[in-house]
Amino acid sequence: MTEPRQTITNRVAFLEQRIPKYASVLGITGLLLLWEIICRLNIVPPLFLPAPSAILTDAWEMIATGELFKNLFASLYRVGIGYALGAVLGIVIGLILGFSRWTDAIVTPIVYSIYPIPKIALLPLIILWLGIGEMPKVTIIALGVFFPVVINTFSGVKNVDPILIKAAVTFGSSHANVIRKVILPGSLPMIFAGLKLAAGTSLLLLVSAEMIAAQQGIGAMVLHYGNLMITTKLMVGVLLLSLLGLLFNRGLQWLENKLLPWK
Repeated sequence: MTEPRQTITNRVAFLEQRIPKYASVLGITGLLLLWEIICRLNIVPPLFLPAPSAILTDAWEMIATGELFKNLFASLYRVGIGYALGAVLGIVIGLILGFSRWTDAIVTPIVYSIYPIPKIALLPLIILWLGIGEMPKVTIIALGVFFPVVINTFSGVKNVDPILIKAAVTFGSSHANVIRKVILPGSLPMIFAGLKLAAGTSLLLLVSAEMIAAQQGIGAMVLHYGNLMITTKLMVGVLLLSLLGLLFNRGLQWLENKLLPWK
């Protein structure tokens, strides 16, 4: 028995309904208000969970002294270079693996065997190779970004509909045009999925590397204030990392919407 037309219409309307842009803001605001109430009622001691208002006060003080920006810029420099290097190399190698069967057969097993290794475990070895400085931290971030991007790019190329490729070839498209107009656009959703996944990984590796081998940066700042048990300033660093992760995700989502309007 078929469903009533009105029921089907209601289901379609439910699936197509638009969520207001302020919905995500309401979620974050509600969480912060609940956090503030819990702290004001002393349900959790301030040493273990400082109130958002106290964190904001210390954040303003750190901005006024320049400490926050100094550590922020150091971290942005490292993660920016490391992310760009890892993403570019990952996309290029992923496309090559997807196009070439020989390269796929030789290189793909190597990629999948190295991928599960925790990249931060390689930091002492990379410091031994590259010395103490910015290069080991940038390299470890680039490695962490490279693997999810190359795997997603490779999968995106392999999942392009072969019928579209055959149709383009049938209508006389050159090999370069097939890559540029069929394969690359078809693999972009998977490439962006890898870029978003790599954004979170890059921040995790950034903090870990800065805690081990850095004097400046958000990770070093969090470790410093953790050792001193100054949890308000420690939470400034944690919330700053959370904000960076949100901005990275929103920026990649905006770029994806521009490059993939059909999605």
